[in-house]
This record gives sequence, C-alpha cells and structure tokens, in this order.
Amino acid sequence: MLAYLIRRLWQMVPTLLGVIGLVFVLFKFFGGDPAEILGGLNATAEQVDAIRQQLGLNEPWWVQLGIFVKQIVSFDWGRSWATHESVASLFATRLPATLTVMLPILVLDVLVALPIAMWVAYRRGSLADRLIMIITTVALSISFLVYIIVGQYVFGFQLGWFPVQGWSDSLWTNLVTYVPLPVLLAVLVGIAPQTRLYRSFFLDELGHDYVRTARAKGLGEGVVLFRHVLRNALIPILTNVSLALPGIFVGSFLIEVFFSIPGLGREVLLAVNRSDYPVIQAVTVYLAVLTMLINLATDLLFKWVDPRVVLK
Repeated sequence: MLAYLIRRLWQMVPTLLGVIGLVFVLFKFFGGDPAEILGGLNATAEQVDAIRQQLGLNEPWWVQLGIFVKQIVSFDWGRSWATHESVASLFATRLPATLTVMLPILVLDVLVALPIAMWVAYRRGSLADRLIMIITTVALSISFLVYIIVGQYVFGFQLGWFPVQGWSDSLWTNLVTYVPLPVLLAVLVGIAPQTRLYRSFFLDELGHDYVRTARAKGLGEGVVLFRHVLRNALIPILTNVSLALPGIFVGSFLIEVFFSIPGLGREVLLAVNRSDYPVIQAVTVYLAVLTMLINLATDLLFKWVDPRVVLK
C-alpha cells in the first residue's frame, strides 16, 4: 500500500507540470492583455505600459514562467490585480461560504438518490419504476435557471419561507436561513441524473449470479440488497462521487451569483470578467491538484470497499 501511494504521488508530478505549462501558455499567449483591461477604454498608452510594468508583464516569458512556478511552490500567489487583495486571503474568506452550500448538496444528492435508485431497480418494470424514470427525464430537461427563478418566486416571494438573497458571518445562521433554498433547488436538479445512474449500477449487479445464489440460500431481500448488491455497486458510485467533488467549485457559480453568496465560485467568475490572472491561475492549479488527490483517495477506497481490488 505504501509503495503504491508513493508511486502515485510521484506520478502526479509530471501531470502537475503539464497543467502548469498549459495554464501558463493559455494565459500568456492566448489571453487578453490584462493591462489594457485594468486601464480601461480611456487609458493612454503610457498608462497601459505603466500597469504592464507594475504587474511584471513586460518581463520575458521565461522570467514570468519562473515567477509562476515560484508562486505555486511557495503557495504565495501575490495579490489580485483588480482588488489588490491577497489571493491567499481571498481563498480563506471565500472558500468557507462555498463549502457551506456545496457540501450539503453533494451529500444529500448521494443519500437521497441511493435509496430511491435501489428501490426502483428492485422494482424494475413496475409502474413506480416507469413513473420515476419519466419524472427524472422531465427534470433533466429543465434548465437549472428555471429551478432558481421558480424556486425563488414560490418559496421566497410567495410563501416567504426562505430569503432569496443574503449571507452572514454566523455558520448556524447561514445553515438555517440562507442555505436551505439553494440546497433544496440544487438537490432537486441533481437527484434526477444521480437516480438514473445509480439505478443502472444496481440493475447491473442484480443480474449477476451471486444475487441468485444468495436468494437460493434463503437470504432476505434486504440482506441481498444492502450487504451484497450495494457493496458491489459502491465502486462505480464512488467513481461518480469522486468526479463530482471537483465540480463543487465549478457548480457553485450560478448558485452564488443568483443567491448573492460571497463564495469562491462568484469570485472566480468576477476574476474571469476582469482578467484577474493571479486568481484564475491559482484556482486552476489548485483544482487540478485537488482532482488528482481525490482520484488517489478514491482508488484507496476501492481497496477498502472490495478487498479483491489489487492496487498496482
């Protein structure tokens, strides 16, 4: 196990170097000129050159690449070009709001979709199965923006159950006041594809010989489903969850914008609009590292879920 872990960590190095090189090339040679964007339409050529010199954009590309690598190694990305706020401070202050909203969404998506998918898979072909599949298909066909607009109008303006926008410094206040509505709407959107996907995983396992053998031995359906089918279906389920984890930050853009949540997703969107390269580069590299670490953790979980899995 230790040898496998060391080998996987070592294999991440060339992948990370490739990500760093790609990010630098895209931002350096294909992105717009941040000095012109920060200077505005009325800035003179002298003012643009002064901004470019202040940001270090007039240095040769290899010098800028060295600065970029140094920032990654030292975890010091400097300051935002637009707000002059430390990028580290920006992460520290925005990330908690994103996690407060997105982690409950991810957990509830899995916890709600799993029993529903198992139940409809067990009752495959029944009226309930067909009805739920129709409902999930319709739900998949509706844009998330529609859920947000209708949900804010019904639950916020008409019923007055939840505030439409707002945030506070208290975690408890956020969880009971501002988080429920965006979490409810996001779970309504996410549960449809998760239910259909997990249903296919369970149906695949229910068709195997070990299920018929377990039933022939006299085991109850509950034991067959939860002890055997669920455990064997956990590997593709864990794979799906691991793919969804990095999407926590990507999927938070719309939620944070429409509900005025001061999270990292909204900050990244603002950074893209104003070509704030230090913020965008930091998020891109950290997201790549997070994805690699999540994949490693998922592979280790495979061994825990199914001892037959051999880590090579």
